[in-house]
Amino acid sequence: MSQMRRLLLAAAIISSAIFSCQPNSKPVIAASVDSTNRKWWKEAVVYQIYPRSFKDFDGDGIGDLKGIISRLDYIKSLGVDVIWLNPIYASPNADNGYDISDYENIMKEFGTMQDFDSLLHGLHQRNIKLVMDLVVNHSSNEHKWFLQSRNSRTNPYRDYYHWWNAERGKPAFRPGSFEVDGSGWRYDSLTNAYYLHYFSYKQPDLNWENPKVRQEIFRMMRFWFDKGIDGFRMDVIPFIAKDTTFPVITQKELDEKYGGAWDHYMASGPHLHDYLKEMNTEVLSKYNCMSVAEGAGVTTATAHDFVDEDRHELNMLYHFEGVSLGFVPGKFKEIEPGGIKLIAFRNLYSKWDSIFEERGWGTIYLGNHDQPRMVTRWGNDSPEWRELSSKMLTTFLLTMRATPYYYAGDELGMNNIKFNSIEEYKDIESIGMYQQIKNNGGDLREFLNDQKITARDNGRTPFQWDNSNNAGFTAGTPWIKVNPNYKTVNVAGEEKDSMSCLNYFRKLIKLRKENLVFVYGKYQLLDKDNPNVYAYTREMDGKKVIVLLNFTSKPASVNAGINIDNGRLLMDNYGKASSASTLRPYEAAVYQL
Repeated sequence: MSQMRRLLLAAAIISSAIFSCQPNSKPVIAASVDSTNRKWWKEAVVYQIYPRSFKDFDGDGIGDLKGIISRLDYIKSLGVDVIWLNPIYASPNADNGYDISDYENIMKEFGTMQDFDSLLHGLHQRNIKLVMDLVVNHSSNEHKWFLQSRNSRTNPYRDYYHWWNAERGKPAFRPGSFEVDGSGWRYDSLTNAYYLHYFSYKQPDLNWENPKVRQEIFRMMRFWFDKGIDGFRMDVIPFIAKDTTFPVITQKELDEKYGGAWDHYMASGPHLHDYLKEMNTEVLSKYNCMSVAEGAGVTTATAHDFVDEDRHELNMLYHFEGVSLGFVPGKFKEIEPGGIKLIAFRNLYSKWDSIFEERGWGTIYLGNHDQPRMVTRWGNDSPEWRELSSKMLTTFLLTMRATPYYYAGDELGMNNIKFNSIEEYKDIESIGMYQQIKNNGGDLREFLNDQKITARDNGRTPFQWDNSNNAGFTAGTPWIKVNPNYKTVNVAGEEKDSMSCLNYFRKLIKLRKENLVFVYGKYQLLDKDNPNVYAYTREMDGKKVIVLLNFTSKPASVNAGINIDNGRLLMDNYGKASSASTLRPYEAAVYQL
């Protein structure tokens, strides 16, 4: 989200709207502001809104566009600059809007195109930009293109999707993430053929190898840009290119070429970067926009291919390596015994910082609509430590060198609801995997216990506005249960508390805006072997700050090798620091040296 810098030069850049969606040409890391290749989307804080769960205006239990409009002043008060809005297009909702049946209309549950126009206008009035989801690896199986495509083998839309005629035999295996049988191929008896779907069978993959498909997508993108949106977050965009011979892939080949990971294979399709360059040439380069790839399958070795300025593809991407940390290999989102090791966490984020030290640009996030709540997954959501650990994680996100993506509700310290039964889940992923484990005779109790920590629905419970019925989210019956702790964790209560998670978030955004060292400054990891503390410096233009984060529920010593006795305390989640050498449980302290 584009931060409205209070520094004079930043304000001039942002307010004059000199924005470019073409990647950067020179190293990003800088010794001074003047020599930095400044972009509004680098200096932004992005606030993600899952519309179904944010605010219901009409009382049907589903969040909608008018609900968001009614809370624009709250959003403005946060200090954020860009809203990333999850899909609001027409959809039958097999995957909560990621199965699109009409790219140029609004889902009825969310409102009308007039509502969208009002939302966009209201955001721009408040100097907040809007980035929409671009979901073009696949469409809904109810999209008119697919309905035509499956109608006959000679239909003009047949090649808008990937088909494999059954007389050729069964196609080589490709994974289908949301399917009980795990297969990405679905047999369709109407034309005696299989069609490809990397996700649900209700989400058939579009055939980007067909130039007509690409032109349809580019025309649709221009439709939204011409309305005035400010960019796209591109859902699983690395998966769009396919080898249409669909060869058999052995486990040995998968291991040797793609590290054993199917997502790495799917992100390595032929002509992928040709398609992204074409998108940039025909669409992105013609607008003042932000473009970010959901980097499924992208590694540190391939990241620059997407975001380097001389590639003329995208602005930035966010990787999955961080949010995948700590899972048991070969198991579905099962956390390793003993939890996540800080050293591994620290090394991973330091590695990704180094990747973009000289060129390109990174992102950083700990939660979104596909993840559990940040404080449960990475902090400690017990009543004693929820607030402190939430603030500590927020400090990490807003002091690293990357564009931070922050999920709505995390500013309150919202935590996982932790459903006890599969009947309470709404998510296609959890339901499908439960059935798969059941069919295979697996341990369903273990699966449900794991889901309490890692399930996507944990991040999709209604936003907690106040302590009234249904947390002030709806006057009706919410589409998914409200977390029972809304009585104490809500906007109305935290507004009144100067030490709340909410007000801490606002203060940190203000600090980041006023100190570009947190955006562009050089990052250096300190105390590298400390198992409990994450310590690092940011330095630029002669200004140096140190960030100290205790990731544990016990006091932890710091050996940063820097004397901070004379440093000026900029932020501390306890209100004031107690010691430069020992951090209290989940303490976050930021000093200017």
